Amino acid sequence: MNIVIINGSHRKHGATAQILNEMYQRLKQYRDVEVEMIHVADLELKYCVGCGTCYKTGECIFKDDIENLSWKIENADGIILGSPTYASNVSGQMKVIIDRGHFVMEQLLYGKYAISVTTYENYGGRDTAKILNRLLAYSGAKISGMIVSRKRFQSDLLEDARLKVKIKKVVHRFYHDIAGKRKYILQDMKHFIIFRMGIRPFVLRKGSQYDGVMKHWKRRGMI
Repeated sequence: MNIVIINGSHRKHGATAQILNEMYQRLKQYRDVEVEMIHVADLELKYCVGCGTCYKTGECIFKDDIENLSWKIENADGIILGSPTYASNVSGQMKVIIDRGHFVMEQLLYGKYAISVTTYENYGGRDTAKILNRLLAYSGAKISGMIVSRKRFQSDLLEDARLKVKIKKVVHRFYHDIAGKRKYILQDMKHFIIFRMGIRPFVLRKGSQYDGVMKHWKRRGMI
């Protein structure tokens, strides 16, 4: 079982990282799990310029870390995305990953299981969670759980016993969802509608302009 965790905060020891690291440590306790923690602070990522080349070729024009990251996600069984809340939204680094990571059109998370993690101090944490969960759902993932944590800046989140219990429960369900290939009927129905009635017809109308997208779908057994 291969799991990728992405810390969308530039701070490697901040609130988001604390929760993700706790998840990382718990997942490592399962003998059949290989888990990798990726910090956006360690990645070289350029902004998306909206050229649309990836839809045609299947790859981004920029030769930085995004394709390697997308490859790791594509070959994972589970993905955990974490982001702090900046102005009721995800961090800038996480937004770059979303913009360039082949998520929605190419259906990067099709058939995978996922968890979203958001942290905030003042307001907007639920808005950030909605953004991440919408991304996961539209990209084909089955959402096993989510954590939204509100704490003051630079506090130790893991001093909260209730939060640690919730993390334990979410990780436990996540692991068993993947191991047992759990079905989420309502989520599957929602994705079927989104893909079959929205994304797929749009791409087919584009023809050869979206050859790269079709290549991703074929590799994932979607067509």
